[in-house]
Amino acid sequence: MLQQTQVATVIDYYTRWMQKWPSLDALSKATLEVLCLCSQEVNELWSGLGYYSRGRRLLEGATKMPDSAEKLMTTLPGVGRYTAAAIASIAFQKVTGLVDGNVNRVIARLRVISADISSPPVTHAVWSAVDRLVDPKRPGDFNQSLMELGATVCMPKRSLCDQCPVSHLCHAYSQVQKTKATSALKFGQNVCATVLPPAECDIEDCSLCTEDKLDSSLGVLSYPRKGKKKPPRVETAAVCVVHRSKDRERQFLLVQRPATEQLNNVCVCPAVGLLAGLWEFPSVAMETGCTDGQCWEAVEAYLRENLELGVSPQEGIQHIGHVTHVFSHIRQTYVVDSALVKLEVDTDSGPTDRKWVATGDFHTAAVSTAMRKVFLVQVTLVNVVIFVVSSSWIYFRWL
Repeated sequence: MLQQTQVATVIDYYTRWMQKWPSLDALSKATLEVLCLCSQEVNELWSGLGYYSRGRRLLEGATKMPDSAEKLMTTLPGVGRYTAAAIASIAFQKVTGLVDGNVNRVIARLRVISADISSPPVTHAVWSAVDRLVDPKRPGDFNQSLMELGATVCMPKRSLCDQCPVSHLCHAYSQVQKTKATSALKFGQNVCATVLPPAECDIEDCSLCTEDKLDSSLGVLSYPRKGKKKPPRVETAAVCVVHRSKDRERQFLLVQRPATEQLNNVCVCPAVGLLAGLWEFPSVAMETGCTDGQCWEAVEAYLRENLELGVSPQEGIQHIGHVTHVFSHIRQTYVVDSALVKLEVDTDSGPTDRKWVATGDFHTAAVSTAMRKVFLVQVTLVNVVIFVVSSSWIYFRWL
């Protein structure tokens, strides 16, 4: 859960997860026959946290427990170098270093690495450095201490050098001290990250250094140096919020993205995709730059052909507007229309899984944060009272 997510955000989700599955043994009892159902429960508990594949992969990997970093990476789905090293060193005391953003920052300042911290040569150099530094007797404690040093002392925008236990080994700190003492050495000059004498390092050939001048006013905060971030990919989707009134209650139609690949109607393997297995309002991927009219035509055709639901202009069609959501690498624009229908929709047959969800139950449904945004825009345009009861959930009641 902590992958790419802050602790404060994770706490509520972690508590609910542990109430449902208090141990790996409990989670591992989800056999192949109940995998589809269990995946849905995982999605519901993970809903709103983002990076939804983490929950599914945890479910898939619960029956396996390799004890080395190499086996962890090759055996468990979604486990990369950092997670594998963390588990191997902390849980099994395997002698291996690990690198996260905090460790990257600490090593870059210790060794005055001024090249792009995300470049392959720098990545290789930092991993090699921590593998050499890790304490063979207490690798887990060492790795956690190094991460904690970066999180609490050697921070991105504030560095407490006077409290740092390794400041006497830090070449970035040494540069700052020398600059204060004399103007002979200007901070930001090319200093080899391998800390070799100038005669042994050619700055033009050093993959850990940059020829660019660093900002002397930043001090140690000049390190690490980040490269230019790629802009997120732009995508567009047409969405129709299909809703009805039944038993004095407002209900919304949701369809499910494929959660598993199936063979002869049997779940055989997890589906791939950012939002696999989650529920959403009927949606169609569109070309960027399409008109609102084209979006409605596409989603109306989807309703008719995939859900066997024809929507007539007399059934309360309303254009809602545009909703934007930024995923880690995608900037998604949803062109949203709303359709109030009076006819029944068969949820037990057809090529696409679908279900009706009442307004009050929407907050517990396994839907993405993006769909929650669409839902919020929809309900604010109708006669709905909104009750905010916590930082994690928003509850609604239809009047």
